[in-house]
This record gives sequence, structure tokens and C-alpha cells, in this order.
Amino acid sequence: MNPENLAVVAGPRKSGSVPTAKAKNLHLSFEAHQYTGAVVLHCQGRLIFRNEAHALSETVNEILPTVRRMVIDLAGVGSVDSAGLGELVMLHMWAEAAGYTLKFASPNRSVRHLLELTNLISVFDLYPSVPEAMAAMHYEEVRSA
Repeated sequence: MNPENLAVVAGPRKSGSVPTAKAKNLHLSFEAHQYTGAVVLHCQGRLIFRNEAHALSETVNEILPTVRRMVIDLAGVGSVDSAGLGELVMLHMWAEAAGYTLKFASPNRSVRHLLELTNLISVFDLYPSVPEAMAAMHYEEVRSA
């Protein structure tokens, strides 16, 4: 995906699919929000060992340096294994070290429970919904200006 595809020319948001041919059990799509300049990456499927976890990392690694602000929407993620958790941790650490803003939103009950059991809920910027994550991002931007 070229970063130019993320530019919002007209209207509040632009959506599209992110190619994930290798990830049979994970579909990724994005929305670019003009008012915050952030991208929401919607995940649908399973975040598991091999191609699915790798596809998420590749997508975030390609898009986040261009936009610098992203919310990963976990609402459609049905299950996460240790490899998926590892990828989420690595993405969080990489984004933080690079000075990017990365937030997570809308985990279902089982994913949220897993994040609680592993204590990652205290590490990630996790929000109950995408709008709440976007609002927090906007608040942080206004506060730092």
C-alpha cells in the first residue's frame, strides 16, 4: 500500500482494504480520519501464529510512520494466541520508541480477559470504543499544543 492512498482529499474519512493475501484468517481494513489525522485499522478474524500476526505487523509498520497516529480496532478479533499477543506488544513498543501514537480499541470480552490475565491491559492504551480512542488522541493533541 502506498502512503498516498491514505491521504484524505475530500470528506471526513476515506476507507479501503489492506492487502493481506497471506493471512487467511485475518482481514484488515482502514479508515483515515481528517479531523484527527489518524488512521483506524479494523481487524476481523483471528490474531494467531504465523501469517495473521505477521500481516498485522506489516500493515502497521507500513502505515504508521506515514500518519504517526493509529487506532487498532480489535472489535472483530475473535481470538488471540501468544504470537498475536507478542505482535501487539512489539507494535506497542516500536510505536512508543519511534514517537508514534498507537491506541487499541473495542476488544471483545475474551480478548479483553486475555489482556487482563497477561496484565497487558495496564501497558496498552486501551479504550472501550474507537470513538473514545479517537477522542483521547484528539485531547492529547490539544493538550500538547
